[in-house]
Amino acid sequence: MISVITPVYNGQKFIENCIKVVINQNCPEIEHIIVDGGSIDETVEIIKQYAQKYKHIRWISETDWGQSDAMNKGIAMAKGEIVTFLNVDDYYEPNVLNRVSELFKELPVPTLLVGNCNVWESQDNLTFISKPSQFSLFNVLKGLDVNNFPTNPSSYFYHTCLHEQIGLYKVDDHYAMDLDFLLRAVQVATVRYVDETWGNWMRCEGTKTYSLWQTPQKGYQILDKVLRDYRKDLPLIQRWQVAIYYEISIFYNRHLRWRFKYYLKQYIMQPKNIIPTLSNKLKKISYKFTD
Repeated sequence: MISVITPVYNGQKFIENCIKVVINQNCPEIEHIIVDGGSIDETVEIIKQYAQKYKHIRWISETDWGQSDAMNKGIAMAKGEIVTFLNVDDYYEPNVLNRVSELFKELPVPTLLVGNCNVWESQDNLTFISKPSQFSLFNVLKGLDVNNFPTNPSSYFYHTCLHEQIGLYKVDDHYAMDLDFLLRAVQVATVRYVDETWGNWMRCEGTKTYSLWQTPQKGYQILDKVLRDYRKDLPLIQRWQVAIYYEISIFYNRHLRWRFKYYLKQYIMQPKNIIPTLSNKLKKISYKFTD
């Protein structure tokens, strides 16, 4: 059975659609655990209405210490051998849960099963598709610009017993708890990547993620702090290798990539700009010789 866990707090805008997303998966071996943090809007009433109709929905509502605490409460309630998290504003592609259930029948315990994830800036603006095909501890520690990691839990699933080996989510971490968990998980679990799109991550206005990634630099700083902490535990040679990869990627992305795009746009896509630019260069040279 798959345990889908949804933490929520004052999520009346999203919770009904989230519940319907799981229902529409038409997966018989499933439970949907909703952990409410003591909402003061209509969230709990909506949950109650659906829980009365659908036996696979289990829920609690009580004050917690944030999203990580709610996630850990959901894990404690889980009866399934497989666990995943569906944030209240995200959703699955059709038939994903049945597909995942079949795949796990052939996988060793514990396994972290990873697919692709659509990343949306709005309902009609697909920014990119996250494809963490090279996900491993060493690759991720090289830097997020070099190798991606599974960016949203709607696109990965794992054996519940994995928590017995690596512990739960850090309660004092409210933004990078997913990355911290994955870096611990990848060290003990078998990682299986499937090149299929399973999840949809909504980085839209009104969500927790939107407030963080409004300033991308802030988001990367939070994630990079987690990476730096894990790099310290690497053997010396690997630490140097990771440092070199990381510095090269930072230098490229901050100094070279924008220059390449600029020249590509200015001169290759608009050849007419080449002549006046060359003319100006030649004039400057001639002035030097005539002065």
